[in-house]
Amino acid sequence: MNKFDKNAKIYISGHAGMVGSALVRGLKAKGYNNLIGKTIEELDLTRQYDVEKFFEAEKPDYVFLAAAKVGGIGATVKYPVEFLMDNLAIQSNVLTCSFKYGVKKLIFISSACVYPREAKQPISEESLLTGMLEPTNEGYALAKIAGLKACEYYRREYGLSYFSAIPCNLYGYNDSFNVNRSNLIPAMIRKFHSAKVNGLKNVVVWGTGRAYRELLFADDMADACIYLMENYSGDGFVNIGYGKDFTILQIAEMVKKVVGYEGEIVTDPTKPEGMFRKIVDSSKITNLGWKPKTNIEDGLKLTYKWFLENVKDKDELVT
Repeated sequence: MNKFDKNAKIYISGHAGMVGSALVRGLKAKGYNNLIGKTIEELDLTRQYDVEKFFEAEKPDYVFLAAAKVGGIGATVKYPVEFLMDNLAIQSNVLTCSFKYGVKKLIFISSACVYPREAKQPISEESLLTGMLEPTNEGYALAKIAGLKACEYYRREYGLSYFSAIPCNLYGYNDSFNVNRSNLIPAMIRKFHSAKVNGLKNVVVWGTGRAYRELLFADDMADACIYLMENYSGDGFVNIGYGKDFTILQIAEMVKKVVGYEGEIVTDPTKPEGMFRKIVDSSKITNLGWKPKTNIEDGLKLTYKWFLENVKDKDELVT
């Protein structure tokens, strides 16, 4: 895909999710309008036969493999089988059919959890498979590593332009705000909003609050992926990050301010908090000419506004 190929048929798997919908917005903004997307009710990507029939009928030119089973630390600890097997199935089916039906270029959206727990910070692409994974999301990470390596192998064996983008922690529109399964930012937004409207005196944050996280607005992530699809044909996968990280407590304070909650923040050290620090080295994509546009304060405001306007049970009591 190049900047002038506006009629290319582009399949965005997971187009209704946070990353997929950001890709759709970004592509449309750049004039790409021949986009294909299917909801899970229309196409279950874990079903090989259904995926085969879809690719046979549509024959997309380009693919963004953004569909995945995702969740926060509580969910990945509780359901490792589902996070491993569902993601392996999705990736295998889409990659196999992309190869069979002649997809010209594919970007697989991986995750920074593929990197070792004790990786040197910031984490470079060369850190992959140099140490043990973070146990709390090992099943998800193993699936993402498999997808990443499959793209590498397709390139090596068949000369295909299949590669992976590895983002840091993402947040934004269309995220999951189910507090039992959501990631860091939507879980915090949900908790602080609930505490505000229900008059709770404090909000509990999992862990010590001292762990660090790098956060990137999903629309910036999508912009980076489209930039790579248009401009990158090199070897290897590419990190995509914000360039700065914050402690969990700092993030909680920012969310508290955006929501307008006036109570206290309490930490619960008995709960898991994952890797102590996880900031990716984004020098590779920076050297290619891309950098994020949305600062974290603005991104949080936009995400909270979307939450208020779109989540029907937003005022339900959660703790």
